[in-house]
Amino acid sequence: MIKKNLLAFLLICSVFVSFAQEEEEEKKGFRKENMFTGGSISLSFFNSTFLIGANPVLGYRVAGWLDGGIVVNYQYSTSKDPNYGDKLNQSFYGGGVFTRIYPIHFLFGTAQFEHNFLHYKYIYANGGPVNEDHTSGNSMLVGGGYASGRQADGNTPFFYMCLLFDISGNTNSPYTDQFGKSIPIIRAGFNIPLFQGNKGGGGGY
Repeated sequence: MIKKNLLAFLLICSVFVSFAQEEEEEKKGFRKENMFTGGSISLSFFNSTFLIGANPVLGYRVAGWLDGGIVVNYQYSTSKDPNYGDKLNQSFYGGGVFTRIYPIHFLFGTAQFEHNFLHYKYIYANGGPVNEDHTSGNSMLVGGGYASGRQADGNTPFFYMCLLFDISGNTNSPYTDQFGKSIPIIRAGFNIPLFQGNKGGGGGY
């Protein structure tokens, strides 16, 4: 499992670096006007599981069709066993890296590797002792989404929404239900460009 998540992480990094090198041939040097910030709200309500959280980001527009960056998050989830009524409450925080590829300026595919630290509490419906502990786990979220108002040169804020699934298969991932199955994650948020007063020219497709 560790090898699988490490391979996924290295794949994201290698794709990001290779595209960055291609873009570097056209535009030499780091351009701070290509940086952006923002973040999203996460929601999931599937198979007796409810999740909510926040995900601030700091990113860089490598090309008109490629973004990448880092993300931090804090989430809370609760799920209930439909057969026995036991409840599992989890709060977790962590961070990771992401990339978004825009084949069309308003549609994107995304991959995000995360490592999260979890505090969980298992509450038995029959009044048994509460099982409470800490753990950590990796996640590999992949999916696609829609961006409204995104420009290739990155000079305007835009709204986006995406649907993600954790494909890591890690039983310690916070994006699973009480049976260890991946749950769909809805994220909606904003990208806000930085340093636009010092732009030296825009990118393009």
